[in-house]
Amino acid sequence: MKKNPVIPFALIAVLGIVAMIVLSVIGLDEQDRIANGGEEGETVNTDPEAIAQSCIGCHGGDLEGASAPSLQNLESKYSVEEVEDIINNGIEGTAMQGGIVPSEEAAILAEWLVTGETGEAAGESEEAAEEEGH
Repeated sequence: MKKNPVIPFALIAVLGIVAMIVLSVIGLDEQDRIANGGEEGETVNTDPEAIAQSCIGCHGGDLEGASAPSLQNLESKYSVEEVEDIINNGIEGTAMQGGIVPSEEAAILAEWLVTGETGEAAGESEEAAEEEGH
């Protein structure tokens, strides 16, 4: 009896179609996961100095200014909200583009750049002052 030479090609075609269907279903699941905000348990970086690593390329190692202006002593020029807006949206007509860090991290970074401390540190220092006063 002769073996049919078409059988191996038919098997390969069927396996290819099954693989495409399986990968499509996996892709749809990934698309839903991305649309729903990514992985659960995703954390936001709360260390402003680590977040500021995104800035040193243009603003210099100590944020003293390089090809972009200095980010030191911002409290005399901008409010925390203004700095956060600049980080999120950039400045039109300049090299400062928005969205370099996620918006949650932008809020932490803006507060640190303007006040020198994060919300957590500010809350801790207020609690310490209240304890000393009582």
